[in-house]
Amino acid sequence: MNTNIHDYIVKTEHKEWQPLIEKGIHYEGIFVKSLKFDPEKNRSTSILLKFEPGASYPYHNHPAGEELFIMEGDATIAGAQLESGDYLYTPPNFKHAVKSEQGCIILFIVPEEVEIL
Repeated sequence: MNTNIHDYIVKTEHKEWQPLIEKGIHYEGIFVKSLKFDPEKNRSTSILLKFEPGASYPYHNHPAGEELFIMEGDATIAGAQLESGDYLYTPPNFKHAVKSEQGCIILFIVPEEVEIL
């Protein structure tokens, strides 16, 4: 195991926001910064998501659940209004959509890829 702590630090201010594109679908108004990439799964499991005002992510399933923390702004998830400082854990196979009226930045921990429904 590599014991150099600097190899595990992500300086997010040095990373550019990238448009969220999954399986060829561009989700307008949503941007991503990868924090932890899992080479075995070939995907990021910890990410920052930025929603511009009015942006939304469609109804989907989390096969392995998810954890999220609202860092800035607000988001509506499954009818619940979340604001800066709020944390949400959803259990495996929890289905919902996400929308942000004012815009937001969310820390997501997503062990498995979501399934758009």
